[in-house]
Amino acid sequence: MNYEEARAFIEERSRYGGELGLDAIRKLLDEVGHPEKKLLFIHIAGTNGKGSVLAHISTVLALAGYRVGRYISPTIYSYQERIQVNGVPINREDFTRLAEGLKVCTDHMERSGLRKPSPFELETVLGFLYFKEQGCDYVVLECGLGGLHDATNVIPIENKKLAVLTSISMDHMEYLGDTLEKITLQKAGIIGPGVPVVSAPQKPEAGAALHNYCDRNGYELKEANLSEARLTKRTLEGQSFRYDGQEISILLAGEPQIENAVTAYEALQMMIRHGLKLTNSQIVDGMAATRWDGRFTRISENPDIFVDGAHNPDAAEKLRMSIGEYLAGRRLVFINGMFSDKDYDAVARITAPLAEQIFTIATPGNARALSPEKLAGTISKYNTRVLPCATIGEAVDAARLAAGKDGAIVCFGSLSFIGELTAIVQGERNQEEFLCRT
Repeated sequence: MNYEEARAFIEERSRYGGELGLDAIRKLLDEVGHPEKKLLFIHIAGTNGKGSVLAHISTVLALAGYRVGRYISPTIYSYQERIQVNGVPINREDFTRLAEGLKVCTDHMERSGLRKPSPFELETVLGFLYFKEQGCDYVVLECGLGGLHDATNVIPIENKKLAVLTSISMDHMEYLGDTLEKITLQKAGIIGPGVPVVSAPQKPEAGAALHNYCDRNGYELKEANLSEARLTKRTLEGQSFRYDGQEISILLAGEPQIENAVTAYEALQMMIRHGLKLTNSQIVDGMAATRWDGRFTRISENPDIFVDGAHNPDAAEKLRMSIGEYLAGRRLVFINGMFSDKDYDAVARITAPLAEQIFTIATPGNARALSPEKLAGTISKYNTRVLPCATIGEAVDAARLAAGKDGAIVCFGSLSFIGELTAIVQGERNQEEFLCRT
């Protein structure tokens, strides 16, 4: 099996569909000897902000001398980014070797009449195997969907050192529930006896549901207090603020990033209270060094071009706030690509009136992609200056022309097109140059 065959083995499992529940991944872990039982986890669930919080926590721990696994999805530049140790993605050779072993196990499961593991379940187990091989001290683990029934929630409760809940809002309602309370309780499914909990500031309904759940079960909960963060500097290159007596600087621009940084700070403080060897100066230094692309990230100038993963109404509201804070008075041009199972109408309602011109694209290589024409039709209800584009390159060229040197282009929606768009903007006009790195 080569790398391409290993990827195909995992991706072809998507044709079997997925279903909520942990039975299949538990059976697969039985087959591979339960590597998750040899690891310690920081488990993160939430609707928005998971990746930014994960990046801060894992960078701080790695720079403090710990060996840290990261498990994230979706990725921007390379498929291999979803499995990292100290910020370095798994290489093709290790991925292929581990995937080959998983194929033997899944073939045995299928012969026994067991449910076929989904791609996410296979990737999760592959990550556990790799993190164990690499001798990770901690694994910072991001939920894929929800929490209670997410494949990552198969980890033993005694191996979970911390549960983190980032901002919770309405998304994936067909799986998680049609109210904020129901969705919150699904996300809170990662919490268990003896596991301390840190939460981002939540909307009242989500906050009440989380506090009631933790109080009822006797779980230790600390909610980050955004009102205590005092902004001292804000530029497109980053932000600084005072919190808990510390002057904290971060490289991430955008309205929600102070909330995410405060949540990560409180998560690390909670771990210190539970025995982690870490100093405040190490936290401050690590947060100052954290990078996390695709979150109101400027990737080019003249004109300024930003990329952001705003793909649901809550993220769209935060993007609108960031645009108002950083780009007030600028001529705005948007490039937008969305998945068909997202609330793209609400995202359009929130963002479309801000733009002088909007170009829509299809997120490449994904069956969930919404067509540029259908997205443009929805956006036209809120802004008639919208055009569908056949390719990302066509949209970039048209947006640059529309923006001029003094305008600003904001590219947002699914993170799955950000990598290719960044490659095009920064000069890799041949898409094969980008695809060879994925």
